[in-house]
Amino acid sequence: MNQHTSVDRVTVDVRAQDPISQAGLASHLRTRPEVRLVDQDGTEPPEVVVVVADAVDEAVLQALRQIHRTSAARGVLVTTHIDEQQLLSAAECGFVGIVRRAEATPERLVKVIRAVAKGEGHVPPDLLGTLLEQVGKLQGEVLGPRGLNFTGLATREIEVLRLVAEGCDTADIALKLAYSERTIKNVLHAVMTRLNLRNRSHAVAYALRQGLI
Repeated sequence: MNQHTSVDRVTVDVRAQDPISQAGLASHLRTRPEVRLVDQDGTEPPEVVVVVADAVDEAVLQALRQIHRTSAARGVLVTTHIDEQQLLSAAECGFVGIVRRAEATPERLVKVIRAVAKGEGHVPPDLLGTLLEQVGKLQGEVLGPRGLNFTGLATREIEVLRLVAEGCDTADIALKLAYSERTIKNVLHAVMTRLNLRNRSHAVAYALRQGLI
């Protein structure tokens, strides 16, 4: 009995620079029970868009940006050549699954598609180390000195949220951090507005999910 029902199949839109690559990839994926291809007429939005390109040049990046602007789908990029900067540019467009064409077997591709559909990412191992080095350098040399981190929260904002989580009210937080109560209220308001959070409890929950407190 097939374990993959139509309910849990990932809907996929395949796009390529040339019709041969598109037809070939679509043919491979169409036989897989884990995924289901959708038409590009827009009647059914895909969960994942797979783009095939030889190189990540400006034309390809423009196409990725267009997909990111017009679709809520996550992206998988299958490409022959990609470097660290191109990887970052693709990630900015929501393409968090990167597969080199030489490694794009149907099994590997389906595995990456399903991972990306669940909110996970996939990067070739040889690029991952360099990428993490760049992230650490950015945090240490650019964001850290400005009191920022990758969550978009400043150090002071994190301190305030940590005290809110401990049950402190505005007066307590102001006393502990040596700020005015007005400043504490402004900090909380800024965080909730910027991150679209409903209230203090929602802000604390966000900080907990991000591993900040």
